[in-house]
Amino acid sequence: MANGGDADPGVVGEQLRARGFSLVACEREAPHSWPDLDGVDLVLSLGSDWSVYWDHVAASVGAESELLRAAHQRTIPVLGICFGAQLLAAAHGGSVQRAPSAEIGWFEVQSTEPAVAGDGPWFQWHADRFTAPPAATLLAENTAAEQAFCLGRSLGLQFHPEVDLAIVSRWAAGGGEELTRVGVDPAGLLERTHAEASRARAAAVRLVDWFLTEVAGR
Repeated sequence: MANGGDADPGVVGEQLRARGFSLVACEREAPHSWPDLDGVDLVLSLGSDWSVYWDHVAASVGAESELLRAAHQRTIPVLGICFGAQLLAAAHGGSVQRAPSAEIGWFEVQSTEPAVAGDGPWFQWHADRFTAPPAATLLAENTAAEQAFCLGRSLGLQFHPEVDLAIVSRWAAGGGEELTRVGVDPAGLLERTHAEASRARAAAVRLVDWFLTEVAGR
């Protein structure tokens, strides 16, 4: 699940394919075109420049929320990233609200589970934050937001393990106003991303493998 024009699953997609999954792109703007869940082994819900609580996207948000609840009921694993994690949280009784300050860049995350956050920092680009559902297990956080939770066979991540330099370059090119507003230098952001790329890729691969084995039961 992703917005049209921003459906690159990056490193996460590469590792899912390496583990035998075939990915089918579904655009959030066109819920009528989504396949049903029959034969689906996993749902990947990526980030977005939307907010879960925006009225003008309520129909698409509601449709994806129903899909995530249906996947949970059928024990189909879900991996939600950033907006996807916020939507996963809200769909199961958690909440989403504007964060006091945006996180854009590379930030440390604290967790008792080394595979989730033991090899940070992780890339972040969000101005909203979630509160995990009451039935979920909170796995990671930092001073800005809750960062990861597990609910049954689903995992929600506020940070972006999927990013590579190409993804961050596209986001930076299209998000200049937001970067200026929060005081982030685009050139510095790309330089830091280049420096972190190899380590972050290895950490993302470990995280996906942990999710598949320990959460999704795959």
